[in-house]
Amino acid sequence: MFHGPVISKSELRPGDGVRYLFRGVMVGDGHRPAGEALRDAQDEAGVPPGVWRGRGLDAVGLTAGDVVGERQAELLLGEGRHPDADRIERERLEAGDDPAKARRATVLGRPIEHNRSPKTDKAKERKPWLGMDLTFRPPPTAHIAWALMDDETRRVLELCQDISVDKTLAWVGESVAQIRSGSGGKRRRQIRDGGLIVAVFRHYESRATESRPLLHDHAVVSIRARRPDEAGTWGNLSADTLLAHIVAADTLYLLFFMEEVSARLGWAWEPREVTPGHRPVMEIAGIDERLIGWQSTRRQQIEDALSVLVADYEEDHGHAPGERAGYALACKAADRTRPPKRKELRSLSELREGWRESAIVAFGADVVSRLAERASAAAAAVWARVRPVVDIVLAAVDVVAVVYVMRGAFKRHHLLAEARRYLSYVLRGRPHQAGLDERIVQTALDDYTRPVGQGRSVTADLSALYPRDTDDQAVLRPLTRKRSAPPYERARLAAGALTARVHATRRSERLNSRTRPHPVAVPGGLRPSRTDRKAGRGREQGTDVAALEQTRATIEAAATMAAKLQDGVRERAAARVAAPRPAPAASPPQHTHQPGVQPTSGRTLTGGVA
Repeated sequence: MFHGPVISKSELRPGDGVRYLFRGVMVGDGHRPAGEALRDAQDEAGVPPGVWRGRGLDAVGLTAGDVVGERQAELLLGEGRHPDADRIERERLEAGDDPAKARRATVLGRPIEHNRSPKTDKAKERKPWLGMDLTFRPPPTAHIAWALMDDETRRVLELCQDISVDKTLAWVGESVAQIRSGSGGKRRRQIRDGGLIVAVFRHYESRATESRPLLHDHAVVSIRARRPDEAGTWGNLSADTLLAHIVAADTLYLLFFMEEVSARLGWAWEPREVTPGHRPVMEIAGIDERLIGWQSTRRQQIEDALSVLVADYEEDHGHAPGERAGYALACKAADRTRPPKRKELRSLSELREGWRESAIVAFGADVVSRLAERASAAAAAVWARVRPVVDIVLAAVDVVAVVYVMRGAFKRHHLLAEARRYLSYVLRGRPHQAGLDERIVQTALDDYTRPVGQGRSVTADLSALYPRDTDDQAVLRPLTRKRSAPPYERARLAAGALTARVHATRRSERLNSRTRPHPVAVPGGLRPSRTDRKAGRGREQGTDVAALEQTRATIEAAATMAAKLQDGVRERAAARVAAPRPAPAASPPQHTHQPGVQPTSGRTLTGGVA
């Protein structure tokens, strides 16, 4: 089965891109006849008007939460001009400026016509960017809960969506977005204080021929941004930088959404394997999986098209697509199966009533009416067996192993995306400390990677991951080269072998009476009581794909490594003292490997605890 990105992107350029924005995105992917007022079309489609968001709004006299006016959108997102350009131009003309100068005063940065490539070949002329449409979609079980539960739950989930989108856009503006400057725009600087200007439009249903719930937001990011200089000049954002961080933004949005849902509704999350050997997806625990198939009519169409594209890719390249190629193929499958927009649209209340009736007919009233009850019961079961604690070192080792096997050479944003996936798997919706993902990445870069090529990329430092143990290499190298298995399956096995080695080393150090580190305090209000800690000693600890970690060959190899390390430590300790000591046991006790949750050795811990 196909699981596409939570955030997808599309370019906004003059011509077709702008027409798609005004005739589709702004009116809920409906059909807007020429000449119909925007607000009338939105009312008819049953979708709310778009709103402005972003820290860059002050620079153009807008306020977060203001309704997106049609003329404002035409000027800013369609022409790259100030959203109040009509007034500015009129005042300039009244002050005596000539028309060309008055119009130029309304342009933010370089005029569109100056950004076009030379018109030597009309067919190959590249149109300039005006913006980027980032579409934020929660996981399928969230759509189901939003569509079929009561109105209060629906409003809470919409609030979770609002907060998650805002936080993700804030991170993009503060930590990712760069503005071009200098000759040819080759130099790039962080905009930080300037911030993004974003128009957000909420939609309620999928594009499938048969209407299905799909709560999602189109966040149209303006390419124009103000430079952080005293003059306050304007320029264009670096599209390449934004595109490179789409996956990292995707995983951050999911992490925020999971945390908001768990905090406000008390639900927990569990990984669901969609395709054997591939990444699992996080879903709300307790939601009947049959409803996912009912909700995902459009998804099945994409899956069918994607299977053909993947087969063609494997035939052409001789191997399965990697992460980046898989993302591109998924987007291509979505574009190929995009149906025409429906002309008959209904309000949200009518849609919800129809969805509920459809689900009851398909699965019965009991399944639909007890969704909230079963989600709460499943959450209690998850927190009874899962102890969501994050170990910085184990997380860094896991992240490096996965990214290394799947990519070979990689960059910082690849580690950041994987670190956020790791946190979502381990914490299951519990909040993470601010900057925890960055700490995991920095530990990975400092301790377990080395530069390659001209230093623009890094790769795993295998000598740091297994400095002296040839047994580790015997376990890892076949996994990283086993092309018959899916890349993620090999990555999980490699991560399991490495984290088992960390556990074995720590156990050896404890047997040698080394001091154990102390954990950093978890977020307020989340530390368990003494009774809870005692009751949870035998519980499952946070892991992302438990089934893959139980591979018999890997566990046996990890146990063998642990035994050898323990024997060697004890023998060296016995040789250092004069008094004779009892010989170590031939077969030390084995333990089951649980990645990502044990105390670190020589490094601090942090995380969230239920």
